Amino acid sequence: MLVKWMRCGVVDRPGFDRGQRRWAALRQQPGFLGQGGGWSRAQPGVAHIFGFWDGRGAYDAFMAGPHDGVAATQQGTYEMLAVRLFEHRLDVKVGFEPFFADTDLLRVALCKVRPERVEHFTQMQERVWNPAMAGSPGMLRGAFGRGEADDFLVLSMWDSATEHGKYREGAVERLSERAGLDADVLSVAGDVVDVVQEWTV
Repeated sequence: MLVKWMRCGVVDRPGFDRGQRRWAALRQQPGFLGQGGGWSRAQPGVAHIFGFWDGRGAYDAFMAGPHDGVAATQQGTYEMLAVRLFEHRLDVKVGFEPFFADTDLLRVALCKVRPERVEHFTQMQERVWNPAMAGSPGMLRGAFGRGEADDFLVLSMWDSATEHGKYREGAVERLSERAGLDADVLSVAGDVVDVVQEWTV
C-alpha cells in the first residue's frame, strides 16, 4: 500500500474546502483505497490530506491522467503544497484500513532516522510503540511507512482529542526512553489534525 501525505498552506479556506470535496471523483480510480484529512490544530491555515493506493502503478496512472483536472478546482486556494510518499510497512493496530468515518483526530509524525539505526527504529516501532498505541482507549487504527531516504511516517487515528491527550500525557516520554528514540532519530516533526468528514473519500 502506498500512502500519500499532502500538507497545504491555505490562503482561501472556503475555496479550498469546496475544492477538497470534489476529490470524491477519486472513487472511480482503479487502485484507490481511501482519502481523508483536516485542519492542523497547531498551525492555522495548514491542511493535511492522506491518500491511500494499492500500489505505485495505480497512483502513477492517476497522476498521469485525471489528477490535474481535479486539482485545478483548488488552484489559487493555497500558497504551499508539500507532498511525500511512503510505502506501508506495518499496521499500528491490526487490520489497518484507510477509513475515516469514525475518526475525530489524526496524529502524524515524520521521523528522520539515522541510517545505521533504521533496523532498530523499525523494531522499536513494532515492539514498543505499536502495542502501546494499540492498547490506548480511543486509538482506532494507524499505519507506519517508509519514505525516501530514511524518512518514516507514523499516522494514528483517534476517536477523540481527549483520548489522544491522555495517551500523550501518560505514555510518550516513558515510551521514548524505552525505545531509545533519541539515539535512533535525527528529528521528529509532527502535527495533530482535526478531521473534516466532508473531505473523506
